[in-house]
Amino acid sequence: MAGFTSTFHHPFKLHLSKPLRSLPFHPNLFTLHLRSPATRSPSVSSTTTATTVIVSRYGGGGGSSGKPKSNDEQALDISSIRSDKVRLIDQQQNMVGIVSKGEALQMADNAELDLVILSPDADPPVVRIMDYNKYRYELQKKKREQQKKSLASRMDLKELKMGYNIDVHDYSVRLKAAKKFLKDGDKVKIIVNLKGRENDFRNNAIELIRRFQNDVGELAVEENKNFRDRNIFIILVPNKAVVQKAQEPPKKKDKSTANEVSAGV
Repeated sequence: MAGFTSTFHHPFKLHLSKPLRSLPFHPNLFTLHLRSPATRSPSVSSTTTATTVIVSRYGGGGGSSGKPKSNDEQALDISSIRSDKVRLIDQQQNMVGIVSKGEALQMADNAELDLVILSPDADPPVVRIMDYNKYRYELQKKKREQQKKSLASRMDLKELKMGYNIDVHDYSVRLKAAKKFLKDGDKVKIIVNLKGRENDFRNNAIELIRRFQNDVGELAVEENKNFRDRNIFIILVPNKAVVQKAQEPPKKKDKSTANEVSAGV
């Protein structure tokens, strides 16, 4: 029903002045015209529209901005603590105990330091007096050190492929690359692919891999191998003790010893 016009006469008899005809439908507009002898106004027109407003607030706050607070803002926003009491830790990391929120703020102000929220959900919340910028710097420093250690402990797998009848030059190139990878702390997988009738030369391929392993020497130890399938391979991992020793700078000769040798000559 898009719209209609009706006239009411006492005692509530409905008379249509004209036959109803279909009108174009407007979903956002509804108009109703009423006429009554008891009303002086000839017509009353009412138009109704509905609007839904969704307001996003952070943490139940009353601010108009929907932007979440950063970790630093949350840690320093003492007003977010609803409890009047807090459990205080001073700048020497000593437990002061339960004090009022105002007293904790005053102590931090006297020390010219920050009052930082450590456990907002505890009962009462735990706060600590500290230099927050220094504290954040120490955390970032520890995080960087942990990332460096994880990168240092991670090993990449480098693959070197050879034919069972590889020439001397290509062999030396792969041997040099393998030594470099091992010194950098990476694993090395030596592969010899045997295709078709090349499988008849399996013993030659195994002998080639063993020779390669011997030429690498003490830089690596064997982790895994497969001499059964057509793809013969061996995986070498760095020998940490030997690699670390090779990376150490050469020690300087003692001057007194050098003078004694030159004098003796």
